[in-house]
Amino acid sequence: MQVDAVYENARLVTGDTALAVLHGRIVALGDDARELSARRRVDLGGGFVAPGFHDAHNHMAWFGMGLDDVPLSDCRTVDEVYDAVARRAAELPAGSWVVGSGYDQNKLAGGEHPDRHGLDRAAPGMLVRLKHTSGHMTLVNSAVLDQLDLENVPVGGDVVLSSDGSPTGLLREQAQLLLRPLTYPTPLESVIRGLDRASQQYLSEGITSVQEAGIGGGLVGETPAELAAYQLARERGVLRVRSTVMVAASVLHDLPDGAGFGLDLGLRTGLGDEWLRIGPMKLFADGSLVGRTCAMHEPFDGEPDNRGYFQVPEDELARTIRQAHDAGWQIATHAIGDRAITVVLDAYEAALAATPRADHRHRIEHCAVLPPAELTRLASLGLIASPQGRFVNELGDGMRAALGEARVPWCYRLRSLLDAGCVLPASSDRPVVDGAPLLGLADMVHRQMSTGEPFSVEEALTPAEALRAYTYGSAYATFAESYLGTLEPGKLADFVVLSADPLSTVEEARVLGTAVGGELRYEAG
Repeated sequence: MQVDAVYENARLVTGDTALAVLHGRIVALGDDARELSARRRVDLGGGFVAPGFHDAHNHMAWFGMGLDDVPLSDCRTVDEVYDAVARRAAELPAGSWVVGSGYDQNKLAGGEHPDRHGLDRAAPGMLVRLKHTSGHMTLVNSAVLDQLDLENVPVGGDVVLSSDGSPTGLLREQAQLLLRPLTYPTPLESVIRGLDRASQQYLSEGITSVQEAGIGGGLVGETPAELAAYQLARERGVLRVRSTVMVAASVLHDLPDGAGFGLDLGLRTGLGDEWLRIGPMKLFADGSLVGRTCAMHEPFDGEPDNRGYFQVPEDELARTIRQAHDAGWQIATHAIGDRAITVVLDAYEAALAATPRADHRHRIEHCAVLPPAELTRLASLGLIASPQGRFVNELGDGMRAALGEARVPWCYRLRSLLDAGCVLPASSDRPVVDGAPLLGLADMVHRQMSTGEPFSVEEALTPAEALRAYTYGSAYATFAESYLGTLEPGKLADFVVLSADPLSTVEEARVLGTAVGGELRYEAG
């Protein structure tokens, strides 16, 4: 047999030194691979080869389109935010949109948000919209605020008011939907360009597969035709990583003839192929921890009257989960606060009791504040928690401040989930934080904040466990482990070549090359 390629002189995570590829799949490893006739042989220069990284929860289109935004993540004062806005405004014609992203009030001196009056001074005659790093808040200036229907704020959100009762310009959670008449839908070509730019960067970081955490509607959807943008991107060859898309719950509806709850034509989880698939229904239960809008049993530290809130009424949340479960969907519910996790677990438990399903793989996205009793219940129900290891580094200070020391041990648990018998995926929630998997792996192992201070280090993983989460665990979370996540014959030849072994020196590793379907799609210069 002649194969398409043999990659040799490598150090595979399996312990082998060569890998053979035919028609995009691995057909042999080690000596069996080296002995095969091949159309081409590729010397990997002793690089370490692991399965391609798989981000189980990211926002690729949002990230790619946001590369044109005013970058605000490095701002450390409110005035620095205003200065960045002013510089961009000076480059644009009067009346233009000035869009920024990535600011975090927890990292600004004084811990306060910018406000509309400061934006008005920074960019007179402009329309300004600043996206909080969490994605759960947006700040606008007066010119935008004047165009919003503030008398009809959606349930599950609020318009923040100043001490004199006037809006500050901050829209939280579902209140961001007030912007839709001005910003929605995003043109398909803009989404496609975002996918192109994002997936190019993903390949440079060793990412070969992603799960897009919400398309078509809701807070994170860009357009009702968003799946078409992915299809067009694939047809044009600019969807460079394998993509599973989660469909926003708001676009599902009852179908005729008893076809259940889903998309038109009865589409649901699992439709598609190895490049583009429909994954879970994505549902938001609550908000953000660093934004202090997630639903908590007890108040946020220092705010005795603030326990956060739900984005949809609790009975509606349970009803939607039951409908989607009965219709055969995999479900991925965003729940960050411990109160939200309790309510979501109740809803999953009731749905499974009424309509048992052995291998449902329902998920809780983020699952951020997880008390011990709820951890036990989550594992007993066969659920998948999808936390983000990188959050501890980039957002740890804001999370600790919101929770207080007593609840920090419950925050973004990793070790406890594995010890409870759960399969653990890994993800970034990019662009909320830097989504490079090598950074995520290091944070899953070290559990340190950006200051170097420890953050519930008892939840740290071994390097091998972290790597398995970023490969097999993520594939399992989307029913893809039969063809992704490990290097073995029969599976897709998606792999990353690293300069060092991440199982011993993850901080020293850098990406030398990334292969998708056995073809090197990225090589470091």
